[in-house]
Amino acid sequence: MREFFGGVGLLGRGFAQWRRRPGLMALGLVPAAIVGLLFLGGLVALSASLPALTEAMTPFADGWPGVWATVFRIAVGTALLGAALVLVAVTFTALTLLVGDPFYERIWRAVETDAGSSRFEGDYGFWRSVGDGLSLIARGIGIALVAALIGLIPLAGAVASTVFAVLCTGWLIADELTSRALTARGLTGHARRELLRRRRWRVLGFGVATQLCFLVPLGAVATMPAAVAGATLLARALLDAAPAARPQP
Repeated sequence: MREFFGGVGLLGRGFAQWRRRPGLMALGLVPAAIVGLLFLGGLVALSASLPALTEAMTPFADGWPGVWATVFRIAVGTALLGAALVLVAVTFTALTLLVGDPFYERIWRAVETDAGSSRFEGDYGFWRSVGDGLSLIARGIGIALVAALIGLIPLAGAVASTVFAVLCTGWLIADELTSRALTARGLTGHARRELLRRRRWRVLGFGVATQLCFLVPLGAVATMPAAVAGATLLARALLDAAPAARPQP
């Protein structure tokens, strides 16, 4: 578990950047707030319409005994809400990084400069950001569907679905957030993910901590600049632990 909590600590070090560069970190709140408000409105609308939506999806339960119909529809509604939260987390991350790329690039480059790095072999670029964002959303949809199906399992479904969704979504978020700093060092997508798998528990610790902060009201907005900074530190730690993963000159 030391590796897992080491990843959690990296997010904490990301938050510590507020003491070093408060103005720059504050800029990272702007795109997160814009995208976050849009998603908050969507979640409120979904929550308000969830009972009617659940009944519309389960007309076959109308003839069931009252208790069983209610229990089943609660399970379906919970599964839908859980799937929606997965989609919100990954889509929020993808869109915020895309919209706020100039701000977040300044944050991660500042972290790199403070750590002693200023020259990089690769350029991330707008279209690579779009491609990675679409890939993140597509994988998030897959996780949301599986989590929703797991949530329908009697008794243990809700717990199992939550654990599955948090772990998988945390991994995706960590993958996306570290992509800038790793691509800047010339690593391809395949090389990046291979590097992450070598220290999977540290990556999961960082991703899960970030994901849980996103679930707190307004937490996604407050966490995003720190997550970008922490992901840069995570990328450096992964490279330092695996020198062979560095691109050859």
